[in-house]
Amino acid sequence: MSAIQLPIVRPIAPAWNKGRIIGQKRPLLPKHVWAIRVRLEIADNIRDLALFNMAIDCKLRGCDLVRLKVRDVFVSGHMKERASVLQSKTQRSVQFEITEQTRKAVQRWIESPAMFGCDDLWPSRFHGSPHLSTRQYARILRNWVISIGLEPSAYGTHSMRRTKAAQIYKKTGNLRAVQLLLGHTKMDSTVRYLGIELEDALEISEGVEI
Repeated sequence: MSAIQLPIVRPIAPAWNKGRIIGQKRPLLPKHVWAIRVRLEIADNIRDLALFNMAIDCKLRGCDLVRLKVRDVFVSGHMKERASVLQSKTQRSVQFEITEQTRKAVQRWIESPAMFGCDDLWPSRFHGSPHLSTRQYARILRNWVISIGLEPSAYGTHSMRRTKAAQIYKKTGNLRAVQLLLGHTKMDSTVRYLGIELEDALEISEGVEI
């Protein structure tokens, strides 16, 4: 009597995105920025506070942020109030402001013993890499958002790039200004990046009388 051949049952692997929020990463709200900044100040985490503040001000992609050099923001013993860098993705120059609180935090970091002799603004603590990798930066950011109780899968390195840009648009409605600050070549890119919906466009239109 031949044995009955039963079909092989294979366990179904859970989806890679199960329990995660996917899609465009959210910008941080002002209350989130304040909460993270306060925690870093209390912990006296000089490097992370400088990195956090600079990430918000510069509005750069993570790959450009981690490649910043000391000379890009610090000259003749003083922090620059404005800086300019070449974007690796577009090979276009983009300028950004460095606010007073960011200047203080970054200068304190540059003058710390950990930065002695370093040319990179965010040197890596691992041998073989001159500066933080984007993956290391993403892990640091993950710790920041977790520390204030946010869902980490909803935020990423682009959250930092979008945070100040989103607030500028919200307060001014000036898409052209945001486009220049983000270094986008097309307005459509800025519209998609900010996630502007029809309701936003109607609110702007309603506020204009001819």
